[in-house]
Amino acid sequence: MTRSSRRDLLIILILGALSTVSPFSIDMYLPAFPQIARDLGTTPAEISLSVSGYFVGLAVGQLFYGPLLDRFGRKKPLYGGLSLFVVASLGCLTARSPGLFIAFRLLQAMGGCVAQVGAVTMVRDFFPVEESAKILSLLFLVLSVSPLFAPSIGGFVATTAGWPWIFVILAGFAVIVMALIAVLLPEGRQPDPDISLRPSAIMRGFVNVIAHPQFYTYAIGGAFSFSGLFVYVTGSPIIFIDTFHVDPWIYGLIFAALGCSFIGGSQLNHWLSRRYHSRQIFRAALICQNIVVFAIFAGTAFGWYGLVANIFLLMVYLPFCGVAFPNAAAIALAPFTKNVGSAAALLGFMQMGIGAFASTGVGFLHSSDSLPIFAVMSATAVIGLGILLVNQNRVRNA
Repeated sequence: MTRSSRRDLLIILILGALSTVSPFSIDMYLPAFPQIARDLGTTPAEISLSVSGYFVGLAVGQLFYGPLLDRFGRKKPLYGGLSLFVVASLGCLTARSPGLFIAFRLLQAMGGCVAQVGAVTMVRDFFPVEESAKILSLLFLVLSVSPLFAPSIGGFVATTAGWPWIFVILAGFAVIVMALIAVLLPEGRQPDPDISLRPSAIMRGFVNVIAHPQFYTYAIGGAFSFSGLFVYVTGSPIIFIDTFHVDPWIYGLIFAALGCSFIGGSQLNHWLSRRYHSRQIFRAALICQNIVVFAIFAGTAFGWYGLVANIFLLMVYLPFCGVAFPNAAAIALAPFTKNVGSAAALLGFMQMGIGAFASTGVGFLHSSDSLPIFAVMSATAVIGLGILLVNQNRVRNA
């Protein structure tokens, strides 16, 4: 392995560690809900509001860190955000009321979201455009694998040491990541004093980013394509437990198997990106995604499929989510150099915002069987492909 290859591998590993901060923060404490609720004198349902609070902080916080990453370079905002994450994590374990616990979770997200937007931003700093999709695919692989292990780790910690130690571990992990950044990670981009932090200038910067046809086509189209994964995760208990009446432990096995199929899509993208252009891969992934999800929707509407067929078709569908979004993200960020932090922040905000909005459709439709869930998944796939097709000429002209 050459010196350059070792450097690239080290950077990828550090960016991967940054990418795990939020997934572990979201999923690691889920098995501890009953313990936390008992100690805080409330119900697990109220504690679940802390998940919503984290998602709000994760989406909104990225918009603040984008301009900061452009103005002050990459490391200072990372230190600031991760320090807030550490303080808020320690606040969570000392909270003595549900409201205070939820507030600290919101602050934890506002600090931790710098890790996600920072990792995506630095892909453009350290790697050329033609390699961005491959590197982003590896980061999204880390994002997708983390939720498979985080609840198991959190459950073990909660039963052996108590739920407060989950937040001690999260705080300690953030400290380790900061140390790795300080010692081993090069400064991806020097501070740019020309970047203004006035609210009007920040808004102008966001408007300039989102006005670029290549950005809004691929960022929004990719977010709608990827949101099918959010809808599936939200609706999977209804699909398998309510519709097919599988036991909860069998549902866990099915969920893990389908999670592996999504991971396989990320790995497939790593192979495809060495042979095809990101635009070709993204377009093909959207077309295939639409074909498969319409097959699922039609078969469900007419009662053609049983449990095995549903699992098989979802196993075919989910990899296209893993293929589509990394390529969309790479293409969306490609035109930007000076304000890539703002562009990455908007990209993350759209991914989280559109995904969360689509997944709420499951609740608004009062789903009691799988048909409304597959209808929403079909709609998001159509919207994603439609955005790409409608704006192709604008992107070429730009």
